Amino acid sequence: MERTLGFKERRYIEEIRILTKSTALDCVIDEKFDRIIYVIKAGDMGYAIGKKGDNIRRLQNVLGRKVEMVEYAEKLDDFLANIFKPAKILRIEIDPDTSKINTFVATRSEVGIAIGKNGCTIEKARALVRRFFGMEVGEVFPEGEAA
Repeated sequence: MERTLGFKERRYIEEIRILTKSTALDCVIDEKFDRIIYVIKAGDMGYAIGKKGDNIRRLQNVLGRKVEMVEYAEKLDDFLANIFKPAKILRIEIDPDTSKINTFVATRSEVGIAIGKNGCTIEKARALVRRFFGMEVGEVFPEGEAA
């Protein structure tokens, strides 16, 4: 899937490279939740976060926005697991009617974690999966419940 980066996104990617010595593959500016979401190259997440989150705090101070990071994975289910952390994703299913990806978590309490406050985590998943895999994310269900 081809992604285009604007001037702002390229500037933010360069900023993270300079401050953290890690490689960001992509950057999404989310105006709705006033945040910048970085997709970090697999294996570079430790550099990006820094000791006790120091690099994230520095980036937030420089950019003046909340910064979130997701580690990239080639496989869709691994990428979704990285997006929804700390919720434990058990499996994903593609709904035959809508062609959307439904995600199943271990317990009902993890549904709230996967959705996030005001839906911020599920919106992050929708934006990133659409951008990297060209698919739509549907709903989050506790294991044992069908769509």
